[in-house]
Amino acid sequence: MIAGFMSILTAIFLLSMWPLEASTGAESREKKVRTVVIDPGHGGHDSGCHGSSAYEKHVALSVSLKLGKLIEQHFPDVKVIFTRKTDVFVELFRRAQIANENKADLFICIHCNSGPKAAFGAETFVMGLHKTDDNLSVARRENAVILQEDNYEKRYDGFDPNSPEAHIIFSLYQNAYLYQSLFFAEKLQHEFKYTAKRHNRGVKQAGFLVLYRTTMPSVLIETGFLTNADEEKYLKSAEGQNKMAFSILKAFQQYKSWVDDSNDTRNLSEGSDKESEATGKEEKPKDPEKPADLPVYQKPDNPSTPKEDTENSNRVAYRVQIHNSPKKLSLKSSVFKGREDVWEYEQNKSFKYTVGKFDKLEDATKLQAEMKKAGFADAFVVAFKNNQRITLQEAKASQ
Repeated sequence: MIAGFMSILTAIFLLSMWPLEASTGAESREKKVRTVVIDPGHGGHDSGCHGSSAYEKHVALSVSLKLGKLIEQHFPDVKVIFTRKTDVFVELFRRAQIANENKADLFICIHCNSGPKAAFGAETFVMGLHKTDDNLSVARRENAVILQEDNYEKRYDGFDPNSPEAHIIFSLYQNAYLYQSLFFAEKLQHEFKYTAKRHNRGVKQAGFLVLYRTTMPSVLIETGFLTNADEEKYLKSAEGQNKMAFSILKAFQQYKSWVDDSNDTRNLSEGSDKESEATGKEEKPKDPEKPADLPVYQKPDNPSTPKEDTENSNRVAYRVQIHNSPKKLSLKSSVFKGREDVWEYEQNKSFKYTVGKFDKLEDATKLQAEMKKAGFADAFVVAFKNNQRITLQEAKASQ
């Protein structure tokens, strides 16, 4: 009760500071924009959301690479750094760390959205207080990726992405560069509407883990809904990706001109993807574990549970997770490199695969090290009780 009351008081205090920050933002912009970090969301075993054939990690990477190329072409004085340039998994804390280590002047995080089939449009988020349940829902989905990271409880100060209360408290963190972030976000939404001809869902605030540790103006862009058939078709096409990247470039020009106080009016060109235009195919990062035509996600009618886990399931069991897939895989798949102890469980509409089963965390940690040496670089320890995934912190408390 007291904790809840203090949270409300904290929220009121932070909200009361809004006019002060907005009014002093102009005086605080002393630096010029010289380094930009572009962060393609998800990657590797974390596919993000998906439509009938397009995956968020692929679309986000394609748009990001196109944007980086455009910035380098039109603004040779700006250094562009990517958190990833290939289909690999990068932890959320590391993405912010990359931006901070390189003393970036702007952080641009690019994602795709999911929701009801009728939902459509582009929206931009900045760090701040959740205004609606929809904002909270988006933040929870994007933050849930930390469940695939090793030792996430310690890395994120005990933050639990499955807890609504944790998101409410976490959303009270305020970005020191909120005014600049909002300025850039407004420009982005304007260009999405008038350059890319997308529905403008507006600028919103929510608590994103990838944003709260950055020490520069930061935004998270949801380019559109892959769960909407029309938007999926647009976002996976070279034309759609080019338009979205060009829209971000135009917003970047206006933001940079404002920060640099340069009145930049240079003409920008969209450019083109010659290979895509010649073949009529979308530009898509290569993924050696997926065929050229990405499969449609289908939920199995009756996911199997190994017999060994139906016995003594009440005790805590530690396993090592080595793979995550939006589609159900055979336990004999070559992905698992001949392991015979592969076990599958389903969470957040994706299939996750583990090896080993231990009563002690130390034994699982040893196997984790072995699996990393065997080529499973993203292997991490997970805990179960009653065949349900629990946090390592809960597992330790239970024991």
